[in-house]
Amino acid sequence: MSASRRPDRRSPDISWWLSHAFRTDPADRVAAEDAITRLYALLGEPPPTFVWVPSPNAAVEVLPPSQALSTGGPLPVEARIATRVAALRQRGPRLPAELRQTVKESVAGLVRARIPQPLGLHWYGQQDAYWVVPDTGDPELELWATLVRSCGWWWPRDGVCVVAEQPLVLRTEQHGNAHEHRLHSATGPAVAYPDGWTVHAWHGTRVPSWVIDDPTAERINTELNVEVRRCAIEHLGWSAYIDQAGLDLLSRAPDPGNPGCELRLYTLPPMKWQAPARLLLAVNGSLERDGTRRRYGLRVPAGFDHPLDAAGWSYGLTGAQYAQLRRRT
Repeated sequence: MSASRRPDRRSPDISWWLSHAFRTDPADRVAAEDAITRLYALLGEPPPTFVWVPSPNAAVEVLPPSQALSTGGPLPVEARIATRVAALRQRGPRLPAELRQTVKESVAGLVRARIPQPLGLHWYGQQDAYWVVPDTGDPELELWATLVRSCGWWWPRDGVCVVAEQPLVLRTEQHGNAHEHRLHSATGPAVAYPDGWTVHAWHGTRVPSWVIDDPTAERINTELNVEVRRCAIEHLGWSAYIDQAGLDLLSRAPDPGNPGCELRLYTLPPMKWQAPARLLLAVNGSLERDGTRRRYGLRVPAGFDHPLDAAGWSYGLTGAQYAQLRRRT
């Protein structure tokens, strides 16, 4: 679909609007500064001095502190803009709920989690696409639509506005219906900005760069975060992980709760921060959204020698009880 296609005013074309949320070309600084200047004018404020930064992270070094929670005196610019935004969102039309998950939580949320400190009140530019409906005829909402089309994150302050460039790279995968996406890249950063600042993600989970660039059993075994370990093993592959980690297969058995699949019980190397354990490798009883069944590993107590006993323990059952299951999910 061409990015120049205009959505129908009564029913916005979500695919067209998402293309702006995910765009990676340089910001249109003229259009962005004009729209922000007009928003300041609605507050009776003169045009701010603009400071452009190459990434949201770079704003940390130059951003004046937010005064939004200060007491006494007139409300600062960012607080007054927030008040107007609340009113806009109350009176304006709404986009489908999946945009919130895709743009605000999956994309903007993971970028925000990568920034080392809170940055006060700010807005997301292109990633405000989750709430800004284009071409409504509302002049104030059209200023926000211009910002979705024109720039990255921005921070309005009294007399100055810090604005970030759009990313050079923004990689997602479809997740769920046609409008749901999540950050994912198996070959490099999922988000990269002009100054080299990056965010790595594996199927929507933010991970350290090594999980994508060089996952190894040694790194996995010293990683404290369970989700990071899971993502790294999935990327490396269970067979490669088992081989690199030198895990010994203790026993295997058909999985009675998942016909056609197998349970495998392995040794695990000792880890300083965890009690001795073993690894139960199983296949998910439910299909993933792409129709595949994911293999997953469970840490189980070291006292188990048979996979049925280990699988039963994970459900609060004995091995004999688990053996009677007709189907698990």
